[in-house]
Order: sequence, then C-alpha cells, then structure tokens
Amino acid sequence: MSAVLRDERLLLPLTVKQLDSVLAVELQAYPFPWTRGNFIDSLAAGYPSQVLYGPQGELLGYFVAMEGVDELHLLNITVAPAVQGRGHARFMLDELCAICRLKRAQQIWLEVRESNQRARDIYARYGFVQVGMRRGYYPAARSTHASGREDAVVMSLALTTGAPHGLE
Repeated sequence: MSAVLRDERLLLPLTVKQLDSVLAVELQAYPFPWTRGNFIDSLAAGYPSQVLYGPQGELLGYFVAMEGVDELHLLNITVAPAVQGRGHARFMLDELCAICRLKRAQQIWLEVRESNQRARDIYARYGFVQVGMRRGYYPAARSTHASGREDAVVMSLALTTGAPHGLE
C-alpha cells in the first residue's frame, strides 16, 4: 500500500516507527487499549494497516484489518479523541473499501462494543448492518458489567452491486 493524499489528509502504511504515536492515541481512546504486541503481531502478519495524518503532520487516526477469503475483518479503527466528529472515520472506511476492491474482497466484518452507540451509528450510516452478537467478547469494568465482559455487536458491509457509496 502506498500513500494516499486527499483533502489535505495523508494515509500511509502503518510501520513500527509510528507505534509510539499510535499507542498514545490508543491509550486516550479506550479503557482497554490494544497493546504494542497487538500492533506488532498485526504488522508481522502483514495485515492491511494505515495511519491517517492531517495537514500539519498530526496523527488523526489509524486502522488495522485482517484478510480472509473474499473478505476483510476490521480489527481496529480509531480516530484521536480530539479530532472525532470531523469525518476521519468515514475517510478511513473509504480507504478500507478501496483496499477491499483491490483485493477483490466481497465483505467487511467488524465487532463493536454494544455500549459504543456512536461507533455503531457511524457504521450504520456507512451501510454496515448488524448480523449478530458475540457474548462476553470485550473486557469491561466490573462496575458497569458484573462479569467483567461486554458483548460485541457483529456488523457487516457487503461490497456488491447496489452497495452504499457505489462500492462494487
């Protein structure tokens, strides 16, 4: 994957050199963030991973996906908390769909915390549909979930004729 420049935002392949900055955002964004090891393992496996920068070189967000047979599984997509609500997630989803087209993937899958209504709404507006639940998928604070686990909503986007945004 090469650099993608649009709207003064720059998408670059994620590298180990960027992990300190990515981890700083990850820690700001989530109570149960990915570890350096999670990112290292994803990079070592060759997963499609991109970092989004703004016009002054500021880190806006990133995503990591895993290839499957005719599909991609979005493992992590994060927008820095300070710049959320400005279309950066949609921008990265557009790039993920472009990657899918190049790899001839027919579908994107993801899990999202059941409590993360904001993200679920973003995905739904983009065209993802809820297709299931994974019980106890995410770690959670015992103060909000007695089991210490939270359910995940499984969502999918079919990349076929008639799909949103002209994706085929």
